[in-house]
Amino acid sequence: MLILQVIINQWDKSQRTKKHISDRLNRPNRYPIIMPPAFYAFENRCVIDQHVGDNQDDSLKYSQTTKNNLIFYRFKINLNNNILKYNHSSGTKEKIKKIGSLDNNWIQCRYNWRFSTFKNKMYYWLYEDITLNAICINTLDENVFLNIEPVIIYEDFEFID
Repeated sequence: MLILQVIINQWDKSQRTKKHISDRLNRPNRYPIIMPPAFYAFENRCVIDQHVGDNQDDSLKYSQTTKNNLIFYRFKINLNNNILKYNHSSGTKEKIKKIGSLDNNWIQCRYNWRFSTFKNKMYYWLYEDITLNAICINTLDENVFLNIEPVIIYEDFEFID
């Protein structure tokens, strides 16, 4: 069973003070899997657990491109071999990078980005820090991300100010 936990921290330019930055850095980067709000997806082959901030919608960005490939945010997971790959956003980096196998190994990947949005008749930048915790195990363990440290921690942070 594939378990995907995504944690999204979002802010705008007004939330760039030292206090705001400190608060974001002190937020957890893993949680227990609680059913619900976590749910089964892809013919019960996957559990998805999403944690978003107060100002965000909770729409997930995922699709199953073929029977055995899952696109989840910037990540691609082959459901046959449980290999996790990451798609960089920067044109200066290698486009797709193999991170590792999720078979009985949990991997944590983090990236940040910004995007423009239109709200209340105004365009402005929103910033996000996205964390994906992922593992493939036989039986769901609600504390799988709390009991041990990840085998791989992959980070792709860019200066987005």
